[in-house]
Amino acid sequence: MNYTNLLSENSGKFPQKPCLSYKENGTWKSYNWTELKAIVAQTANALKNSGVKIDDNVAIYSENIAEWIIFDLAIVSIGAVSIPIYATSTATQAKYILDEAEIKVILTGSQVQYKNIISIYGESEFLETIIVADKNVELITDRSYYFKNWIKDQSTYLEITYRKLNDLATIIYTSGTTGEPKGVMLTHGNFLKGFESHLEFFKFKNPENEHSLSFLPLSHVFERIWAIFMLHVGAQIYMSENPKQIADTLKEVRPTMMCSVPRLYQKIQAGIMDKINNSSAIKQKIFYWALRTGMRYSENRRTDLKPDFILKLKHKLAEKLVFSKIKAQMGGRLWFMPVGGAALSAEITQFFDALGIHLIIGYGLTETSATVTCFPNKNYVYGTCGKPLSGVEFEIGPNDEILVKGHGVMKGYYKKPEATAEVFTHDGWFKTGDSGKIDPSGNLIIVDRIKDLMKTSTGKYITPQPIENLLTNDNYIQQAIIIGDNKPFVTALLVPDFDALKKLAIKLELKFESLEELVNIDKIREFYSEKVNSLQKNLSSFEKIKNFKLLPGEFNMDLGEITPTLKIKRNIVLQKFSEIIEDMYKEKK
Repeated sequence: MNYTNLLSENSGKFPQKPCLSYKENGTWKSYNWTELKAIVAQTANALKNSGVKIDDNVAIYSENIAEWIIFDLAIVSIGAVSIPIYATSTATQAKYILDEAEIKVILTGSQVQYKNIISIYGESEFLETIIVADKNVELITDRSYYFKNWIKDQSTYLEITYRKLNDLATIIYTSGTTGEPKGVMLTHGNFLKGFESHLEFFKFKNPENEHSLSFLPLSHVFERIWAIFMLHVGAQIYMSENPKQIADTLKEVRPTMMCSVPRLYQKIQAGIMDKINNSSAIKQKIFYWALRTGMRYSENRRTDLKPDFILKLKHKLAEKLVFSKIKAQMGGRLWFMPVGGAALSAEITQFFDALGIHLIIGYGLTETSATVTCFPNKNYVYGTCGKPLSGVEFEIGPNDEILVKGHGVMKGYYKKPEATAEVFTHDGWFKTGDSGKIDPSGNLIIVDRIKDLMKTSTGKYITPQPIENLLTNDNYIQQAIIIGDNKPFVTALLVPDFDALKKLAIKLELKFESLEELVNIDKIREFYSEKVNSLQKNLSSFEKIKNFKLLPGEFNMDLGEITPTLKIKRNIVLQKFSEIIEDMYKEKK
């Protein structure tokens, strides 16, 4: 039992079929199954010759590249444990993982990661060998090797080490919005049982024909398990090394499947609506007619009803005039898009359904091997996170906390028995830290992170995430954080979408020398004030934002303000901007 058995199975079934694609010098290239198995074997044998043994920890510190997948499969195939480090992690963050996990061998991607590792190389008690994927990096120590040189003389015979279901396969360190990172221990059983339940839940037809784009960091549990699952079923995966180029990559790769976080779809929807609202009256009329038609059609599909002849005809016309053009910008073939990592409003999910782009909303954590619940194929309910996969249970515990049991739950936190004990009930339920409820049909509804729930000084309870989503659904707001805990009313820090804001400034003929100057112009402040008031018109009075501050720059990962998965580290941001926050309350006293 080993989740890398997929190499032997699929190289036998589809020897010449492309399975792992990557970009090199601007051109897409691919390994077929025979080639992938061979290079994984060479890497596995090189790891053995470097002294890596069963249960040893080996790290990967890189962007999404082909070598990431190859190294991961090689590590696990010899019974060792794969430990990803976010490509955006600092040298200090990487050192914490290297020291705790006693890493001897590490793969680095580009110059940035290699430079960080070199800066701490002498301080590491365990690190011996650095493998570098990018041949343009200048090697400094005699214990650094280019990946291709390191494996070139190795055997292409792959001997996969047998592992039990409960044996460790990977340790994934949570980026953590608070405190030091914790290493989540996931087993071969977590992976393999999860694959079985996904296949049973979705009943994919011919999954080996799918094309999946790996866009999120492979260091994150969501993309990592999804990518391995895609290889498990024989699909072809593409490595997206630079997430900022996603718009171009979608059109080049034309994937059929892709997992992502809500922010991508918020931005796409906001961009579409901004373009429509600035178009001619006739184009607006056609679009909104098509959207209404799409909603009626998708509602039939959702409830498994056959549309009548007239609706079919209208939908075909809407597809030709509107939907096909939007879908072409996303490659034109996407049909299965799991979405997780944060909440996404029902309105946006329904909007994409109307376009014929179905988002599979789900819920999960690193500690649950990603998916706990997700939308079923039919009769899913907007505004929920769907139903549990087979072999997974959830219930609502004290303080409305979501509790989880099943094959996906982690073995525990690495070298942290006390932290492990804290997150399990006496009878073995994992405490997620999320507040939720269950609708009458058994669908999970997420309320918020329990630690993020707020109580104003007037005694009113506020869940910030839905309000923040309401704001960031707008094309002019990139990031938002709500403040209100122990305060008399709600305020907000808003980060504009600077591309949209600059276009607005040109339209209003405003002159500015810097973004700081721009966000403080009275007309811009008035524009956002009107926008916020419009967006929150349906909120209760105690939930409404009474004051806000426009920030001249995005929350920054390098400064520790957001996680690698773009979640705002609330405590750090509140502390850093404490003076601005206090000023907002003084202004409105």
